Amino acid sequence: MPAMAEPPFSNPLFSSKISHNLKSVHCSPQAPNFIPIRYNNRVTTTTCFCSAENVDPAPVLLPHSIVFSRNPNLSSDISNRTTKDRREVVRLAWEKLVRWSRSWRSKAKTDDVLERTNKVVVLGGGSFGTAMAAHIGNRKSHLEVNMLVRDPQICRSINEKHCNIKYFPEHKLPENVVATTDAKAALLNADFCLHAVPVQFSSSFLEGIADCVDPGLPFISLSKGLELHTLRMMSQIIPRALRNPRQPYIVLSGPSFALELMNNLPTAMVVASKDKKLAKAAQQLLASTNLRISTSSDVTGVEIAGALKNVLAIAAGIVEGMNLGNNSMAALVAQGCSEIRWLATKVAEGVSTAGAVIALAQTYNVKMPVLTAVARIIDNELTPQKAVRELMSLPQGNTMNDCGYPIQGESW
Repeated sequence: MPAMAEPPFSNPLFSSKISHNLKSVHCSPQAPNFIPIRYNNRVTTTTCFCSAENVDPAPVLLPHSIVFSRNPNLSSDISNRTTKDRREVVRLAWEKLVRWSRSWRSKAKTDDVLERTNKVVVLGGGSFGTAMAAHIGNRKSHLEVNMLVRDPQICRSINEKHCNIKYFPEHKLPENVVATTDAKAALLNADFCLHAVPVQFSSSFLEGIADCVDPGLPFISLSKGLELHTLRMMSQIIPRALRNPRQPYIVLSGPSFALELMNNLPTAMVVASKDKKLAKAAQQLLASTNLRISTSSDVTGVEIAGALKNVLAIAAGIVEGMNLGNNSMAALVAQGCSEIRWLATKVAEGVSTAGAVIALAQTYNVKMPVLTAVARIIDNELTPQKAVRELMSLPQGNTMNDCGYPIQGESW
């Protein structure tokens, strides 16, 4: 008899003997047999309702993508077991994460800055300053939170009605949040100072209260942007205005809206300081179940990103208003983030307007097509439609890190 041709399913992962012997398997009403099968490097026992007198009992190695069985339920059984195994792995990973998180929080409480803080002063009575004052006030009922404001009407509304009548008339502030127009009283014995005065007014404001500021008082800057006529960041403005180059400084930034903070919605931000211990202290002071705080030592990067994200937000509004679609929005965000990164890597001493940003970018020969277009639109020198056409007509890039636009330093 001529030799039998190798069957079509003779995969190297199967023994030739098993492949041939499987031809002799026939259905039988007898009691089920249990055949060991190796799957995912684990031997499991499967049920077969067929006669298997001639089947080699050695374990069969089944690849992930191949399931061979005369029993239609076998594939389903293996698939169900795989799903259960995967869910078990995910469950165990999640439980491990939760245990680690609880252990970390338990250890952190042994040296909690919040427990040692008695007074926090917030400079400014705007929306974000008010939201942060309310947030800190809710963190600890016995913590004194003083808001230094210039508007007597806002001051009275906070002290008498427990609300900021101008920005949050329907939101009640914690009882431990009070307001004053007296800088000396507000700053006396403060453990932390949150600076929430707009960038363009910060220099003159701080120069006026410099004599009341303790040289060791940590300043947490909430102000985003650049000083228009000097292109200075808050990390330069604050020590210069206070006449103290060693004034402890932290910057707080991130995608956040004051109203959502007031409504206790989940928010994530970052604090940055050249002093890692200071950044950690600010994190412990501010972090809560509703506000996640990361730490960084890149003060310049965080400040530049905080300033430029607002310019990018204007561009996003233009894309939305022109109904350019999700593809355009995704491209805008990718390109905008790249431009922010390019400028951040060039600046060592100085970047709240789009025009100020572009001026600084020109100083360091950084090409910023999207943000430059936004500045032109703001100045009414370019229509959004024409800006889109020009941006789409820029030379095609040949590297991944420039999102399709000229590499920084190249001529257009």
